[in-house]
Order: sequence, then C-alpha cells, then structure tokens
Amino acid sequence: MVTLYDVARLAGVSTATVSRVVHGQDRVRDSTRARVLRVIDQLGYVPDGAAQSLSRRRKNVIGLVCVERQSPRQQYDIESMSLLFYDEILRGVEARIRDHNWSLLISYLREAATDPDLPRLLSLSGQVDGMLIGEGVVPSEFLARLAKRLPVVVIAGNPDERAADVVMADNRSGSAALVSHLIEVHGRRRLYHVDGPPSAPDAKERRIALAELVAANPQCQLVGSSQGSFTVRSGEEAGAQLLAACGEQLPDAVVCANDLMAIGVLRAFSRAGVRVPEQVAVVGFDDIFPASLCVPPLTTVHQPMRLLGERACTRLLDRIARPSMTPKVELLPAELVLRSSCGCPPGTATRQPVPALGASRSAPGPAAPPRRGRRKTPTPAS
Repeated sequence: MVTLYDVARLAGVSTATVSRVVHGQDRVRDSTRARVLRVIDQLGYVPDGAAQSLSRRRKNVIGLVCVERQSPRQQYDIESMSLLFYDEILRGVEARIRDHNWSLLISYLREAATDPDLPRLLSLSGQVDGMLIGEGVVPSEFLARLAKRLPVVVIAGNPDERAADVVMADNRSGSAALVSHLIEVHGRRRLYHVDGPPSAPDAKERRIALAELVAANPQCQLVGSSQGSFTVRSGEEAGAQLLAACGEQLPDAVVCANDLMAIGVLRAFSRAGVRVPEQVAVVGFDDIFPASLCVPPLTTVHQPMRLLGERACTRLLDRIARPSMTPKVELLPAELVLRSSCGCPPGTATRQPVPALGASRSAPGPAAPPRRGRRKTPTPAS
C-alpha cells in the first residue's frame, strides 16, 4: 500500500506538505503542489479515510434514511419502498456530495402502525456525520433527541417541525393550483379524494389545500374519499370502492394524493368502462415519469424530487460545518403539469409555475387560478 511517506520521499517534501496538498490547504507553492500531485498520480496514492476522520473527528459520511411502508397485506414491494421517489432524491444527494468526496450510507426505516423502527436510527447516528430522513415519519420528540446527537435534515417533512431542518416541495400551493384548475377551467364541481398515508406530511398538506378550495367555493362539494397508501394497488382499490359507492352518479373529478394512486384509479376505471376525462377527470401529484405514459396522460403537479435531495444535502453539509444554525423550513416551488386526464385537449403537455401560498395555516383561502393558455372548456357535471 502506497503511504503518505512514499509520496513525500519521492516528491522531496515533508509529510506535512503532502498532507496540506491532499486537504487543499494554502501555504504550498504552486510548483511544489504540482510536483506532489504528479507523484500522487504516479504512485496511485489514496488518502487513508479512517486516519483523516480520526484527525478531524469526522467520518465524511452522511446517512440517508428512506421510509418503507408496509402494505395492508403485510408485504414490502417496490411501491411501498417508494423507489421512484427515493431514486430521484438519491441522485440529488449524490450530485451534491460527489464534489466533496463524501460517502453516503443508505438505510430503510420500516414504518409500523404506531412506532417506526427508531432504535436503528440511534445506531446509525454513530456511523455518520449527519443524517437525511425521508418523509417525516419520525416523531418530533425523537427528532429533537436525535438532533442533539448530530445534524439532521428532514426531506418532505412536517412544515411545523421545529427540532430539525425541513426541505419540502410546496405541496399546499401545488395542490391548490391543481384543484383550482379543475374548478375554474373545467367546471368540475363534485370532487372525490384519494388520500395518502396518515403519517405522510405531503399527503396532509395536499389534503388541507383541497379542503380549503372546496370551502372557498360554495358551488363545490367533496362527495367522498378513500384512504390510500401511495401505491397503484391502493389506487385501484379506491377506484373500485368509488364505483361501488357511487354507482352511475360519478363525481366530476378524482383528486389523488400522488401519481401512483391516480394510475391505479385509471386502471380501475378502464376495467369498468368509465371514460376519462369524458365522464370523470383524474389528477395526481409528483409528476413521476410513468404519469406521462398513461392513457390518458395524467395531469399532475411536478414535485422537484431531485432538487429536494440537492437542497437537503446542501443544508445538511452547512449544518455539519456550522452546527449552531437555527433550524428552518425550505419550500421548493412546484409546477402545474397539464395533460389530458383533467379535460384539457388531447396532446396537451404544458407546465405552469404555481403561485406560492406557503405552508402557513394562518391565512387559508382560495388559490389564484393558474394562467390559462388555452380556451376554457368546461365539462358538465355527471
């Protein structure tokens, strides 16, 4: 194994000089730095990460804790592990730590009915310099305990969180813009909601926005709802439940808390011969790639998942460098993605910026209707 001493001997410098070059420090002449770097390249020297960690009391490792939701059938599958969501998050995190030569330790946290697998978080905290926790399922009191041990940033967490930093999409504004589009542009009045998991902060924000829009529009009503789990299967079950409950009196639109459940609803409607959007509109949230491949293509809200990973990782690295920073919530803007499942003409594929309403509960009210680049085409109620 090539050592620091081998590099120093061949370059004709001290080991301290080699160390300063390796760590990118000043106080080294350009000619000397260039010579040391040539020798490092020649010998294939790789710094001993463990030794560096001991000297700086850092591991140069951050943890990413993903959430694994158990289906009602007590099974874990690709959907319950939210791989489409976490793949984008992971790409964003990797893009941020790559230039810092840090490593990433990934772990999945099982979500039980009442209490996640929390002891594993304490064990993981001893192996990393900071931790990214997905989807806000860790109770606030435990987050406060964890944040005393190491820097913590929650991805897609609760906007009311005070114990740790939170980076999340502006779910409330995005959902408000989506529902406003259904009401104002397409005349959809009778709405049905397919909700997400009770523990998911994203689902809660989207649910609040829908309730605010319905309350602000007396001509509208929420005609029913189903509890989903952010999976295609739960969307199919919600669609079947809706059809059984409503019979021929279908709602004007089904508002789903994410795209996977909306895809499930589309599949249930297709099997039953229900035409979308002619008989009922269906919309989702997230803008995952399969949403554009549906028949009809799915109107949704774009959640910047990769950017969520980048910004959360940036915040975590900042907090590792400056632990005394005050925790804050960062909202990333969403975009309304119009396709034809809401009633827009076939071939529609546009994205519109969403006016920011923020996450505050102090001033609820209707969202401003999005800009209309197309002719208004109201659809009569079923």
